Amino acid sequence: MTIETIYEDGDVLVINKPAGLIVHSDGRTQEPSVADWVLSKYPATVSVGEPWLSPQGEVVPRPGLVHRLDRTTSGIMVIAKTQEAFQFLKKQFQERSVQKQYEAFVYGHTKEDAGIIEAEIGRTKNKPRKWIASFAYGKKRAAVTKWRVLGRYKDAESGEALSYMEVCPKTGRTHQIRVHLKAIHHPIICDHLYAPKKACLLGFQRPALHARTLTFTLLGDETKTLEAPLPDDFTHALHLLGRMNRGV
Repeated sequence: MTIETIYEDGDVLVINKPAGLIVHSDGRTQEPSVADWVLSKYPATVSVGEPWLSPQGEVVPRPGLVHRLDRTTSGIMVIAKTQEAFQFLKKQFQERSVQKQYEAFVYGHTKEDAGIIEAEIGRTKNKPRKWIASFAYGKKRAAVTKWRVLGRYKDAESGEALSYMEVCPKTGRTHQIRVHLKAIHHPIICDHLYAPKKACLLGFQRPALHARTLTFTLLGDETKTLEAPLPDDFTHALHLLGRMNRGV
């Protein structure tokens, strides 16, 4: 398993997770994970962090994992190498002081060039189980996502409008970005769960979502902003769009 290291010191490790790789076991399947890779490279992290109890009753190790990305999402993750660093990073995520920036390709063109989505996220009862946004319960427990348009395009083959966005979640709910963009009628391209009837465009075979940057504080009080390079499917899509007209 090959995972790119973006930054490392004695306390933290920052990686670029490839799309398709699960962060830790779900207790149902046997497959490689980020957690497995961390343990193989840094055995001392076996006692770092907090294990997870799966619905099947299995204790799943999560060595140094303070946050996660969906299996299909690529991009930047920070991992604690010591328990002190784990608690320090965990507090930053809980207090929402960590700044997260994603990039995504979405269907359609928004009316505005930027905006904020504030909506609670709940679980559906029907199968397949997924998450859904609700604007009906006020803002007390709302998840918050900021977005802005980086480019507006049309797909050369289908003629369908699409946009390239920067998306910054201020909270950390499951599937938050995917659910919120679906809620404003601009789901992520090739999102099999939240846009199942839409054609995959630009050559994507997975939801077109990449965790681009993280800004957080190290134990020595130094603030770091680190970036995960775009994966091949993103650079391919941007190359295709470079031959199309902007501002459509």
